[in-house]
Amino acid sequence: MSFLLLGFFIGLSLILAIGAQNIYVIEQGLKKQYVFLVCLICSISDLLLIFLGIFLFEYFRNFFTDNIELIFNILLLVFLVYFIITKIKIKHNEINIDFKNNTISLKNTVIKTLGFTYLNPHVYSDTVFFLGNFSKNFLISQKYYFGIGASIASFLFFFCLGYLSKFLSKYLQNQIAWKFINSFIVVFMSILAFYVLLDIIY
Repeated sequence: MSFLLLGFFIGLSLILAIGAQNIYVIEQGLKKQYVFLVCLICSISDLLLIFLGIFLFEYFRNFFTDNIELIFNILLLVFLVYFIITKIKIKHNEINIDFKNNTISLKNTVIKTLGFTYLNPHVYSDTVFFLGNFSKNFLISQKYYFGIGASIASFLFFFCLGYLSKFLSKYLQNQIAWKFINSFIVVFMSILAFYVLLDIIY
């Protein structure tokens, strides 16, 4: 049980940092668009990567080179730039304040969710490498408890984040609030893209 709690609190501490993936989950919650699916994809992805890191850490440490990390950074930068441009192109009078209408397709939602998850190098550093490295000397049973604890933290965090945002959306159904949210997302994503660019350059 102690390793279950250890995994839970370490996993929660890693995932609490606000990043592109979390902002996307919040946005989907505010729009009430495929909230359960988005949270489920993010949570299951974390679970898979957590156990991948726990049981295959030595393997990935030998094969995950700086060049592969550079490729992931470039892909993430391209994805973020595309997302930012899409947001900027949205005219204010085209912003959909009726959150009950799911204007984004299921396919587009799945692709974006997978993009924000698997094109983010920090997801791998937190789940595969940090948790894998941290638990490398654990016994096999301890690894299972540790991984389950960290996975529970991910499920709890993403579903709370998504559905809390969905609950708060009823207080934000006006043009001014949604324009502010849209502008905040553009600025925040631009800052993230800038830091990713610095990682690529340096």
